[in-house]
Amino acid sequence: MTTKTVALDEGVVRTPAEIKRSRYLGITYLLLAAIVLFFFWRWSGDLGNFTFKLARPLDPSAPDLTLSASRTTMIVAVVLAGLGGFQLAKGFGKFNNMVLGFGIFLFIFAFLGWATAQSSLGAFSMVGMMKATIVRSVPITLGALAGVMSERVAVINIAIEGQLLAGAFVAVVVASPLATADDSLFLGAPLGSWIGVGAAILAGMLLAWVLAVLAIRYIVDQIIVGVVITIFVGGMTAFLALRWLADNPQLNQAPIFKSIGLPGLSSIPFLGPVLFDHNIFVFGAFILVAALTFLLFRTRWGLRARAVGEHPGAADTLGVNVYRTRYLNVIIGGAVAGFGGAFFTLGSVGRFDENMTNGRGFIGLAAMIFGRWHPVGAMAAGLVFGFADAMSQTLGILQTGIPSEFLGMTPFIATIFVVAGVVGKARPPAADGQPYIKQ
Repeated sequence: MTTKTVALDEGVVRTPAEIKRSRYLGITYLLLAAIVLFFFWRWSGDLGNFTFKLARPLDPSAPDLTLSASRTTMIVAVVLAGLGGFQLAKGFGKFNNMVLGFGIFLFIFAFLGWATAQSSLGAFSMVGMMKATIVRSVPITLGALAGVMSERVAVINIAIEGQLLAGAFVAVVVASPLATADDSLFLGAPLGSWIGVGAAILAGMLLAWVLAVLAIRYIVDQIIVGVVITIFVGGMTAFLALRWLADNPQLNQAPIFKSIGLPGLSSIPFLGPVLFDHNIFVFGAFILVAALTFLLFRTRWGLRARAVGEHPGAADTLGVNVYRTRYLNVIIGGAVAGFGGAFFTLGSVGRFDENMTNGRGFIGLAAMIFGRWHPVGAMAAGLVFGFADAMSQTLGILQTGIPSEFLGMTPFIATIFVVAGVVGKARPPAADGQPYIKQ
């Protein structure tokens, strides 16, 4: 049975699925344009201007961006309608996802402008929101990287949420008795906090090893194993927090890692505080993305790992130890997730609270799919979800009248749209989730 295709004037051939998606995208742009026109522009005429602050408070290095709410929303509505019309008539071809991102950016810009204009504040810090986006993307990015490392060798890691939670718990319990705020600092934290980070990494590796043994050696269903690990860690940490940490608060008070401004770079207007003034967890996430991208796509080890994920039988025939490669990658992924878990306690609040990861491990899995099982894509997807999280916080500050429960749903709504395939079909490694039995 053959698939019908449609040839365009430029010689490009589109399948029926691509034509259908193009039609849906066009309708989406038109709906967004209608929302901007009938909800934002309709009431923005009496709101006046809105201001996005592009510098930190008391920092005159960058001017504020002040725009008319009425004109801005009208321009955005016209542009979105134009994108929708062109998408329906002709389509953007290979630039579909890029144009989709641009359209969503315009819609969010108009929405934030409208929300700021109708707020009593009349302005908000764009620097603060973008910096919050980077920070809130860190655990999601690290969770996505853990998933990439596992699924590149065809092992599904549903236990990322549990690994993050275990890392958060172990980090603060180990760091609290060893570190004090008066100790000498190394890269923003006392030595005891660094030991806590190491313990969190070991906790993530231990859970990853359990997953690997059950899934690879004993061929237990990988999804069931991941769910069981997550439920076990969630219940165990909640029990210990209630029965142990509540009676021993000295074990739940650790100094957090302080921000480190990179010399010369952190003073750049707007970009400096957004990109170059963070703690070690943010910089560590950037470094891990670069390192894992290089290892997976520029080394012999990475080639073998990807071969195991695509066709383990062929890789075994060529002398690749499939089992060892899967064990190694899954455990490395666990180490990354453990490091991400330490962010929740040592990189953020300095204490552990029940279920404080709040589903970020599962959002990390969506980010992995969104990023097409690539470290750079995972980071980009993490930034998208981090932005959704930061935007919900900003809207709460602006007092838009939207119930806080709906604002808290923002990251999860974004997850649903991504998993539903709004950015197109993503192909996992061919052998993903399939056990391998050496013949």
